[in-house]
Amino acid sequence: MARAQRSVLREGIITGLIGAVVVAVWFLVFDFARGRPLFTPALLGSALFQGLTDPATLHIALGPILGYTVIHGLAFVAFGVIAASVMSVSEREPAVFVAFVILFACFEVFVLGVVGALGKSMLGALVWWAILIGNLLAAAAMLWYLAREHPGLPQTLVGPAGTVLREGVIAGLAGAAVVALWFLALDWLQGDPLRTPELLGSTLLRQPPGIMAVLHYTVVHGLAFIVFGIVGALLLAGAERQPVFIFPLVILFTAFEVGFFGAVLILAKSILDEVAGWEIFTGNLLAACTMLAYFFKGHRQLAHRMTEAFSDED
Repeated sequence: MARAQRSVLREGIITGLIGAVVVAVWFLVFDFARGRPLFTPALLGSALFQGLTDPATLHIALGPILGYTVIHGLAFVAFGVIAASVMSVSEREPAVFVAFVILFACFEVFVLGVVGALGKSMLGALVWWAILIGNLLAAAAMLWYLAREHPGLPQTLVGPAGTVLREGVIAGLAGAAVVALWFLALDWLQGDPLRTPELLGSTLLRQPPGIMAVLHYTVVHGLAFIVFGIVGALLLAGAERQPVFIFPLVILFTAFEVGFFGAVLILAKSILDEVAGWEIFTGNLLAACTMLAYFFKGHRQLAHRMTEAFSDED
């Protein structure tokens, strides 16, 4: 028992350090690319230890950077230990893996929520999509390490990884295409093709209005849908073996509907003055229906079992 606890602790510490290093390297490269080396850790360290609220007054200093790096590393290590513990229990009781999925989802939401709580100016200076990408990269690296340490669990839960990955990518691209075509049709009817992606690219990604804003938003939009599709495919494959996974799948698609609204309200409420709420809701609903139709086309037995279960309850 003691040996197992030490193994989980070691695994959790390594997992957390991997995540922390990935985020640190990502922001080091990102800050360097925009000509402001070490800006992100300096800003967060100054906000945490010195109460800085205006990014324009930031003076990059070693103290806040080191302080933030230590806190950042400890937070990731704590998260890694929790994740490793849940992963270890999942080997004995696969249904517990639902908690593992929820844990990583909460990880993403928590980080964005903390940064958002610092103020709109801070969130703008840090660039919200860079934060999201950094944490997604960290989550992917941590999951890779944990999956390598528990090679039998992924096969038990979802089966062949290649099939799940392909299914998720196709579903994500299908959902992204449906939303893109929906807004292309609406913009075309209003006589201003590409108005919506240009607006979203310039407002959310802070790109100059024009074709580059459209291209940047299209890429981010497509990648976001692919990630969403892969998570959905993983949960659906898990539901084939552990039916309890259907519940986080339902939660995932419900959050999908409200998530974009929440992001817009937090990051750029003015978008809702240009794009009607029903347009966003309908586009996401069409995408969700398309993705679910594709998923259940390849999992007809699961759909049949669910239908039988509801019939038996009636």
